[in-house]
Amino acid sequence: MEGVPAIFPCEKDRAQFRQYAELPGVELYQAHISRYAFEPHTHEAFGIGTIESGAQRFRYRGAQYTAPTHSLIMMNPDELHTGESACEEGWRYQMIYIHPDKMASLTGDRGWWFNEALRTDARLAQPLSQRLSALWLAESALARQSLLIDLLAQLRPMARMAEKGKEQAGHRFDLVRDYLRDNLAEPVRLEELAALVSLSPWHFLRAFRAHFHVTPHQMLMAYRLYEAKLLLARGMTAASVAASVGLSDQAHLTRAFAQRYGITPVRYQKQVRGA
Repeated sequence: MEGVPAIFPCEKDRAQFRQYAELPGVELYQAHISRYAFEPHTHEAFGIGTIESGAQRFRYRGAQYTAPTHSLIMMNPDELHTGESACEEGWRYQMIYIHPDKMASLTGDRGWWFNEALRTDARLAQPLSQRLSALWLAESALARQSLLIDLLAQLRPMARMAEKGKEQAGHRFDLVRDYLRDNLAEPVRLEELAALVSLSPWHFLRAFRAHFHVTPHQMLMAYRLYEAKLLLARGMTAASVAASVGLSDQAHLTRAFAQRYGITPVRYQKQVRGA
C-alpha cells in the first residue's frame, strides 16, 4: 500500500484485520510478531484466540502469562493487556473480538465471563484454531454466520454465565474508569480524577495502579485508541478521528495507534473497509 509507512521493526511481521457487514460487533485478526512489543491496550469486546506457532508473553489483570504454541487465550472485555514475543522466532496467532451484546444476541446467554486467560491444551486450541481459519476464509455471509455459532458452541463450556438478576458489585474506581471513557476528547487532570473518589492525587495514583495495573493516562489512551478503531471502521478520516478522540493531530494518532495495534490507522481502515 503505497504511502502507508511500515510499522514493525522486523519485515517479517504483519497484522491483518477483517470485519463483515453481516457480523456487526465482530472483528477478526491475524498476525505474526517477532520483535514488536504492544503497549497496554483494551478492547470493549471478548478477545479469543490461539497461538499458531512460537510463544507470546502478555500481562493481563496484574499477572504475567506465557502462551506457547497450540494454546488458547480468552480475555474479557475492557481489560488492559500487553503483548510481546517469548521466543526468538516470535509468535503467529489469530484472534476474534466479539462485543458482549453480540455474544448475548447470538447465544441467548448474558454475562459471559472467562475466569482463565490462558489454557495450554492443544485439544482445546486446535479445533478453535480451525474454526477461526475457516471463518477468515469463508466466502459467504451464511457460512461465516454458521461458523461463528459453531465457534461459540466450542467456547461455551469454558465460560461462566452471570446468574440472572444478580449483578456484580462495582468498585469505586469504576467511576473514574467511566469518567475517562466519557471524556476522551477532554484534557483530564490528575486532581479531578482523584476528587471523584475523594483521595489526594498521591494516594489516588497509587491505589489506581494497584487496582487496574496501569496509570490513568495509559487507560485514557487505551480508550481513545479503541474509539479511534470504531470511527475508522465507520469511514471517518484519520485527521477527524484524531480530533474526535482528543489527540493533537493525525501524526499523533498514527504513532499512538501503531504502538497499540501494530498497524497505522490508514492501513487498518483500508483492511476493515475493504472487506
